[in-house]
Amino acid sequence: MLAALGLGPAEEEIYRLLVARGRATVHELAADGGRPESEVREILTAMAGRGLVVPQAIEGAATLFAAAPPAVALGGELRRRRDELSAAEHAVLALAEQHRTGAEGGAVEVISEIDAVRHRFRQLQESARYEVRSMMVPELSVVPSSANAAERAGVRRGVQYRTIVHREALTEPGMVAQALADLAAGQRIGVADAVPVKLIIADRELAMLPLYRGRNTAAASVLVHAGGLLEALVAYFELAWEQAYPLSPHTTGDGLAEQRPDAIDEFDARMLALVLAGLTDQAVGARLGVSRRTVQRRIGELMARAGAESRIQLGWHAARKGWA
Repeated sequence: MLAALGLGPAEEEIYRLLVARGRATVHELAADGGRPESEVREILTAMAGRGLVVPQAIEGAATLFAAAPPAVALGGELRRRRDELSAAEHAVLALAEQHRTGAEGGAVEVISEIDAVRHRFRQLQESARYEVRSMMVPELSVVPSSANAAERAGVRRGVQYRTIVHREALTEPGMVAQALADLAAGQRIGVADAVPVKLIIADRELAMLPLYRGRNTAAASVLVHAGGLLEALVAYFELAWEQAYPLSPHTTGDGLAEQRPDAIDEFDARMLALVLAGLTDQAVGARLGVSRRTVQRRIGELMARAGAESRIQLGWHAARKGWA
């Protein structure tokens, strides 16, 4: 644990023993740690030179060693490492900006070799600090969902994942179990009848999508850097997310349930289909065994739910929401 501050495993073990004991001799530390006294003495001498332990010679007795206060002994090194990391972070940000705007940078970067694509895919997720948006198509082959270790690491460090899954992808072996595990880990998943392109976006900084149209399973990809194009991809994802149906585990069993808050009942669906087919309200009522006024009232309620001001607008909303 203290290796980041420059302590080796043996040094950390002896330092911890001293912190627990308060003071100890070479003989006592060797016995506690199961190490030869010569090795313990050599380690203590080195640590004393770095200010980590303090020898306390007592006349007529073996030398006692005490641990220097951790806040003093390790605090300075901790601050120095933090300063180095902060400086490195600023350097990386400056280099990223230079790469984006320089002669060899730009808005997009084309990657065709499969190992390079996998490497960039992992880096993109590792760079995410807040959120990863993704769209998943069937037959993923470059980085299968089960092999995406960077995703699981991102979730563990608190990155929010939102994924839109093509409905057909859920029929592939193991995908339902994978989705259930992802939901249990805190991810949010929506399902859509059509996902035209596989896509992944890290924060509002980077995105990756296929290079060629209609070749979602091919390795060749485009890496999109921050800018107008990336903002358009973010907006596209958000529109698709609004129309996707959120997935959740079934309350019983091991399957998935779709949440459809805008769904209408079977009677309204049949009635709407007849109205949109061009039948009069009187004819629709006769088909369904209700009065013309009932048809008009139910259509009015659907228009209010959809925020439509005309039946033409209701037809558009019905197609968008899957009502008919």
